[in-house]
Amino acid sequence: MASNYYTKLFSTLIVLSLRAAWAQISPSISNDFLQCLLKNSLPSNPISQAIYTPQNTSYINVLDIYARNLRFTKPNTPKPLVIVAAMHESHVRAAITCSNQTNVLLRTRSGGHDYEGISYTANIPFVILDMSNLRSVDINLADDTAWVESGAILGELYYRIAEKSSTRAFPAGVCPTVGVSGHFSGGGYGTLIRKYGLSVDNIVDAKIMGLDGIVKDRKAMGEDLFWAIRGGGGASFGVILSWKIKLVVVPETVTVFVVDKTTDQGLVDLAYKYQNVVTKLPDDLFLRMELSAIGGYQKTIKAAFIGIFLGKTEGLLEVMKKHFPELELNQHYCTEMKWIESVLYWNGIPTGTSIDVLLDRSWYKNTYTKSKSDFIKNTISKQGLECILEKLVELGDIIMQWNPYGGRMNEISEYAVPLPQRSGYLFKIQHILYWNQSRESHAEHYMNESRQFYDFMTPYATSSPREAFQNYRDLDIGHNPYCNASYAQAKTYGVKYFKGNFERLVEIKTAVDPTNFFRNEQSIPTLPV
Repeated sequence: MASNYYTKLFSTLIVLSLRAAWAQISPSISNDFLQCLLKNSLPSNPISQAIYTPQNTSYINVLDIYARNLRFTKPNTPKPLVIVAAMHESHVRAAITCSNQTNVLLRTRSGGHDYEGISYTANIPFVILDMSNLRSVDINLADDTAWVESGAILGELYYRIAEKSSTRAFPAGVCPTVGVSGHFSGGGYGTLIRKYGLSVDNIVDAKIMGLDGIVKDRKAMGEDLFWAIRGGGGASFGVILSWKIKLVVVPETVTVFVVDKTTDQGLVDLAYKYQNVVTKLPDDLFLRMELSAIGGYQKTIKAAFIGIFLGKTEGLLEVMKKHFPELELNQHYCTEMKWIESVLYWNGIPTGTSIDVLLDRSWYKNTYTKSKSDFIKNTISKQGLECILEKLVELGDIIMQWNPYGGRMNEISEYAVPLPQRSGYLFKIQHILYWNQSRESHAEHYMNESRQFYDFMTPYATSSPREAFQNYRDLDIGHNPYCNASYAQAKTYGVKYFKGNFERLVEIKTAVDPTNFFRNEQSIPTLPV
């Protein structure tokens, strides 16, 4: 314990000294960077209107609008020297070129939902390349594809698809304000995972810009790099400008439902049966179990069984009666709607709300949050489930989301993309904590609660390594605050996210970015020289 204390104290002192040095040199760096930007500006697309510095009155608004985790919006949080809100490909090129020439760290941000604020904070001088203005979505129903620029959010993508067809969708996340580029490059998933796999399983092309400033599509970048950016984290390899996705087919009518059960309604038995059946259900059904503590002093646990079925209520009830009658699902809980409307349902947006809300980037309420993740391969016993429920009651604030695998995920090789969790996995579990402004002073309490619960879950999770999901970024599992992790250091988190695929990612990184220009606290490292 004493060793950990002094290690943390030493790290804190190092960070503080770096920030003090940063404050002294930042004006010079900032000026050099700005001069470089203007020098590299094209007359046809001047960059001046895309530049925000601390002297601009709108600087903080531009910075904070996509800072989704309020843990990283405090006055003492390091701020970027400059924000480049790119409006043209040439602005991206200029930002890359000038970051390299002035030796300043480049952060690339699309939606800002990264859990650890990596796209908009750093402990060393940095600039932000904000992609949110580059958000076009071009749908082609002739071959069921779409080109999506990196600054688009999922809600915009879903909306544009729905404009063209009510029977097409894309298997990505449930939160509409998530940026597509971070979501895709981290291997994001959603309610169609059991039918169509991960988002990256349905990407057929992309355009990326590296340190040379050249835009490369799949053919030009090569299959190795195309493999790496589909789940290996695009920010380690360049700036991704756009993605070409393959649309998937959904029926005209889907059915959504939520059934709540509490501890005194036989929750342990239900959760045990859920584990044993949910990955074996038809691919058309996705059923999440969300556990949380409710009540005042007499706390209990509520499980929300939230589902979507690609079909009508009648078919859903037949499936559930056959496979999971204990849930007692009936027509009362079911609502039929279009797939696009189900996106609103999963976000708690009232039925009947116009889907235009998907174009509103501001509706999502930014909050304080901390998340961790686990993968489960073996059924947790009833005794184990009882212990988990007791721990949730004890801590009181943890929310657990159990997201089932099976279906299409069993049919895809663990080497198809960098994310290896495929056949044989039962669930991906997210442990998540939220707190609001009034509880800001209790942040360390919540952080410790998160870590305590994560340690508690050790016996139930995968081991050697204990795996984690990259898009639920967690700096507790290993990182370098100065963005210069060695290969040996990076293996701490790299193997947890990618298992054996980490080695291939390192080889590709070394080939395409040998100077390690594109880096962050948990980026893919280069091979040691």
